[in-house]
Amino acid sequence: MTTFPLEPTTAEAQDAIRDEFAFFGDWSERYQYLIDLGRKLPPMDDTLKNDTHRLHGCQSMVWIAASGDAERLDFAAASDSAIVSGLVYLALRVYSGRSAEEIMAADARYIADVGLAKHLSPTRNNGLASLLAFIKATAQDAVRERSARTH
Repeated sequence: MTTFPLEPTTAEAQDAIRDEFAFFGDWSERYQYLIDLGRKLPPMDDTLKNDTHRLHGCQSMVWIAASGDAERLDFAAASDSAIVSGLVYLALRVYSGRSAEEIMAADARYIADVGLAKHLSPTRNNGLASLLAFIKATAQDAVRERSARTH
C-alpha cells in the first residue's frame, strides 16, 4: 500500500514521474507500467464506492473521496479499469497529501512530459481531465471554507 505524498512537493513528484516513464522505450511498456502503478493504489473503503463519490466524465467506473482541510487534503480513489487505476495513482502521487494552495498552484505538466495526452483514448483523456478538475475544485473549496471561518 502506498501512502501519499511520496515526494516533498508536487514539482518533485512530477519530475519523478517523468524520469520513471523515460526508462521505457515504447508505449506498450509504459501502459504495463501504468497498470503496475494502479496495483499500488491504496485500497478504497467499499462504503465510499457509491454514487456520491462517483466521478462522472469517465467511461470506466471511478470513485474519489477527499478528506482533510486547506492545510492538507488527502484523496482516496479506485477504478474498475487497470490503466485508469494507474492514471489515478499518478494524480494522487502528485496531489494527495498536499495543501490546497500547492494543489491549486500545480499544473499537471507530467501528462505532457510523459506523453499521456497523445497516447490515451479521448474518453480516458476526458476522464483524466475530470479527475484533475475534481482535485482542483476540492482544493478551491477548502480554501474558501478556511476563508469563511477566518472572516
